[in-house]
Amino acid sequence: MHGYYGTYVSVVVLFLIGGLIVGGGMLANRSLRPHRPTREKLTTYECGVDPVGDGWAQSYVRYYVFAYLYVIFAVDAVFLFPWATVFSAKGYGSVTLGEMFVFLAFIAAGLVYAWKKGVLGWV
Repeated sequence: MHGYYGTYVSVVVLFLIGGLIVGGGMLANRSLRPHRPTREKLTTYECGVDPVGDGWAQSYVRYYVFAYLYVIFAVDAVFLFPWATVFSAKGYGSVTLGEMFVFLAFIAAGLVYAWKKGVLGWV
């Protein structure tokens, strides 16, 4: 298929094929699995804790700090992949290497700051 609308038709066909594959997998799962619901299986499951009492529970804020630090460093690591592809291009080697060291210095400064504040201590 060539032309302007041909590209859209191929995308729609690919979406349909993907939907058929996912739908077929879900249909196969539903037809092959055992179905024996019990009272225990139908209760709400929340992180291994039985849902009893009221909905208020205290949690440590440092768990959220660890989650934020993980997200920050995971997002920063995503920027390493485009750098690696540009680094091999002709004429960009020393410039991109310098930029990456500046980038890694910012990440290291953030990690040192978190360590100095005592955020990285689990207890």
